[in-house]
Amino acid sequence: MMMKQKKKSVKIGRNDACPCGSGKKHKNCCMGRSTPPPESLKQIYQKRYNIRLKSAADVEKIRQAGELVMSTFKEVEAVLCPGLVTDEIDRIVHDFTIRHGATPAPLNYRGFPKSVCVSINEVICHGIPGPRALQDGDIVNVDITSILDGYYADANQTYFIGTPSDDAQKIVRVARTCLKEGLAMIQPGNCIGDIGWAIQQFAESQGCSVVREFVGHGVGFDFHEAPQVPHFGRKNTGVPLAPGMVFTVEPMINLGHHRLRILEDKWTAVTGDSSLSAQFEQTVLVTEDGYASLTPFEL
Repeated sequence: MMMKQKKKSVKIGRNDACPCGSGKKHKNCCMGRSTPPPESLKQIYQKRYNIRLKSAADVEKIRQAGELVMSTFKEVEAVLCPGLVTDEIDRIVHDFTIRHGATPAPLNYRGFPKSVCVSINEVICHGIPGPRALQDGDIVNVDITSILDGYYADANQTYFIGTPSDDAQKIVRVARTCLKEGLAMIQPGNCIGDIGWAIQQFAESQGCSVVREFVGHGVGFDFHEAPQVPHFGRKNTGVPLAPGMVFTVEPMINLGHHRLRILEDKWTAVTGDSSLSAQFEQTVLVTEDGYASLTPFEL
């Protein structure tokens, strides 16, 4: 047996950073204590997963941003009809958001040129508003993210324009239910992977597919934070859910296969087989016994 060498002790000065990781000086934290205090859940999630748990005050600010997002949807819903050009949706979202003291998060985000994403039929996500007019039978997804008092909230919904086809009704129904199934898995003790597992199980049971390339994400302090929230996967995998986590669940569901391609504008994602795609999204908070939506709408 190899003899263990005696470890050299390291003296920690009064004004050095405390070894417990609190960020305080040693003299103002654990100096004089026999053992350092246990790490808080907030510290553990920040250190282990780079996830910033939200306080009650943070959640209230995100909720207020979410209320603005949902009010913005009402403005859009009031004008949706055949013949409406998607640039008009952008103008409505932009003006309403600015008028209420907030900022549209998509505008100039990594070069995105508009204040809202508008995705029609085979467009999966990140559709850029422009001169295209909505037509009878279209399905259109409107994705709104607002920044209010420095806090972000994010949601999207898919709408029928005029009279929907049977395929349109199916994909919208499946996408809506996928979000509902995913949200039902959110509670402390479950994992991120449980959300995606539930979504994938339902989508594929209906003969549809789940887009892999785009996922849900942490939100609140920034537009996109940790963790990533895949909409496919295996149970009991990924980050354990904990109270104070705030993230989006936003499954993109295709009527055909899950493969996609990006158009020349480098933003617009479309289905690889030109099949319809639909999506619904909410910003949610993990609570002590489940979840609360901060951008609620009926599912």
